Amino acid sequence: MMKNAIIDTDRESSLESPERLASKITGLLILFFFVAVAAISTTLYVSWHLEGSAAAINDAGSQRMRAYLIGYLMTGGDNGQDRATYAELQSELDRFDEILKDLECGDPARPLAAPHDAETLAEIQTLHREWKLHGRQLITQYLRAYGNADASQFADAYRQWVGGFVGQINNLVTRMEHNYTYSTNLLRVIQITLLALALLGTLILIRFFFIHVIRPLDQIHTGIQHMTQSDFGARLPVRTRDEFGAVAAGFNLMAAHLQQFYGNLENLVASKTSSLEERNAQLALMYGVTAIINEANDLDTLCASFISHVTQAIGADAGSVRLTSETNGDMYMVAHTGLPVDFLSREMAIRCGECICGDAAEKGLPVIVDPTSDADTSPKLCSNMGFRTVSAFMINHDAFVIGIFNLFFKSERVFSPSEQSMLETLGRHLGVAVEFQRLRSRDREHAIAEERNLLAQELHDSIAQALSFLNIQVKLLQGAMDNGRPEQAQKALDQIRQGVKESYEDVRELLLHFRTQAGAGHDLDAAIRTAVDRFELQTEIPVSFLSAGKRAPLEPDKQLQVLHIVQESLSNIRKHAQATQVDIRVERNADKTIITVSDNGVGFDPEDVIEKGGHVGLKIMKERASRVGARCGIESRPGQGTTVILEV
Repeated sequence: MMKNAIIDTDRESSLESPERLASKITGLLILFFFVAVAAISTTLYVSWHLEGSAAAINDAGSQRMRAYLIGYLMTGGDNGQDRATYAELQSELDRFDEILKDLECGDPARPLAAPHDAETLAEIQTLHREWKLHGRQLITQYLRAYGNADASQFADAYRQWVGGFVGQINNLVTRMEHNYTYSTNLLRVIQITLLALALLGTLILIRFFFIHVIRPLDQIHTGIQHMTQSDFGARLPVRTRDEFGAVAAGFNLMAAHLQQFYGNLENLVASKTSSLEERNAQLALMYGVTAIINEANDLDTLCASFISHVTQAIGADAGSVRLTSETNGDMYMVAHTGLPVDFLSREMAIRCGECICGDAAEKGLPVIVDPTSDADTSPKLCSNMGFRTVSAFMINHDAFVIGIFNLFFKSERVFSPSEQSMLETLGRHLGVAVEFQRLRSRDREHAIAEERNLLAQELHDSIAQALSFLNIQVKLLQGAMDNGRPEQAQKALDQIRQGVKESYEDVRELLLHFRTQAGAGHDLDAAIRTAVDRFELQTEIPVSFLSAGKRAPLEPDKQLQVLHIVQESLSNIRKHAQATQVDIRVERNADKTIITVSDNGVGFDPEDVIEKGGHVGLKIMKERASRVGARCGIESRPGQGTTVILEV
């Protein structure tokens, strides 16, 4: 009871909403961050202000020297000979105006900024007005009269005026120096305050992390050391409701569970080991069955390998696979292992609903019975053969039962729920594989039927028509011979000879079509080149072949159909086009492969041919293209040749 109370108390503590330590740390760091940013920003502002004031003091001091320099340059300007002095005087005047403007408005690029107090700004404005009203006006008048006798009187007036003006500049410089000293002292005070804040913040952070992080971690470390020494009675004090408090509560809960379960650890390990071994055996069985399903090439091999592997893995004495007939619904044994000959002779075929196998198939539910019981449904033959446990599991596909597989045991066998579930899953996998093998068989039959249909169409279009033509010519030959007309007989004989030659060429083309399957899977360009060489040899018509672009090779079935279409196109050119040049292009891009066969023959009207029932060869070409998901188009006009375009 005491242990349960401790566990319940720890669980309640661990489930309480903690006061987030991360929130405290984040809040404290954000506070220090804003304090630091404010102090640094103030320092930067004062430093920038000091830099601007220093530049302003320097420029204002230079104005005193420049004012006296202007007065010196105005001495001797009445002779009008020194043009360099005139230019220098003009330059100094412009520079004086520029500096006065900077003192009044500031220059962020340098930076230069006079103190922003009202008295300093008023003195700068007064100085500027005094310069405009007197100093600049006297200098301007002097420059206008430069070289004349009147210039000296303006120079004398300037020299009398400049002394007082320089005194005003001195007052301005003194005021700005006092302001600079004040800003310097303020900067020192801010820096000392920032240093004190840094020391105080460091002490606060050290104290905070010691109380909230280091001490809880040390306690957890001490508890872990006790746990490594198998002291499962160790507990941690839960002083806070933050993350460390939750960790301490969880540690206490874990220690209580370990203390509670440590006594029967061996039993728990044995149980888990047994469960793990069972699962490993099931996984091995699943992997083995999967490999069998992937490797089997026919239905009998598939079922035989499946029941042999499952029987060995489960430890059964015998096993069998029965599949439902698609015609009469009976169940036939298609594979077995370990069954006596007498049993096989009587159980090769059963009806649905007969015995436990047929009953299981009819109900769609697995059956596990003891054949020695007196139940009416008990398999007496199985009991006579010495089996004490008989099981039947479904072979399903798309919710339909297509068969069952049996496992026979000569001793009592109890299936765990996981084993039953696994065997039912294997039955579903086998059902998919069986249906796949049946579909493959149907596909092969369908492919053979389609190929025979195409062959019949080609025979009808070529040899059958040629034989009909020869039959007519034989009748004409017979009539000409009966009527004693040697010229007509010779003409009919020539027609028969030409018809036999064309029939022979048609037979050779058909044989070429049949042999093309052997070359499927090789390079398409090489296969087309072989067909082109044979066409040129038969017809002596030159063929231009060009291949452009690169992409993955076509699948063998697609390549085979493409080659048949190209051969059919060349056959139509030989029979009907009367062409003197043929062009074949194979163009490949990222999306598709385009094969174009063009000739310069007589051409035809495709719509007219279609309305009249069409040429069987054209229909075969389109059917072959449709079979592999391609598009076959024919472009032609009478007298303008024909182009066959195949897009794969």
